[in-house]
Amino acid sequence: MVRVTIQNQVAGLKLDARRIRAAVRSALALGKIDSGIVSVVIVDDPTIHVLNRRHLAHDYPTDVLSFLIEQDTQKIEGDIIASADTAARMAPGFGWPASDELLLYVVHGALHLAGFDD
Repeated sequence: MVRVTIQNQVAGLKLDARRIRAAVRSALALGKIDSGIVSVVIVDDPTIHVLNRRHLAHDYPTDVLSFLIEQDTQKIEGDIIASADTAARMAPGFGWPASDELLLYVVHGALHLAGFDD
């Protein structure tokens, strides 16, 4: 089984940890990954901006970053960092809650970890 840890760095933001864990595991299963450790960190735009600039040389906030730390045939270790601020800003335009937009970002990051490209 994939162990999914969740760290919420955004004050006042309530997360559905079970939903996030299930979504990450489902996305990884599409890439036939069934064991490992994935850390999900929810941050604000200033934090993800710094990480995006530091790791990808992109000088702007983004919705999600994923970092594959280690992977062998069916085991993975990686990090997913998603922006709650971006989710809150973008969700109204799609007519759904920010929590759904944020979950979409987490799934997007998990699919990258599983080897899928945009």
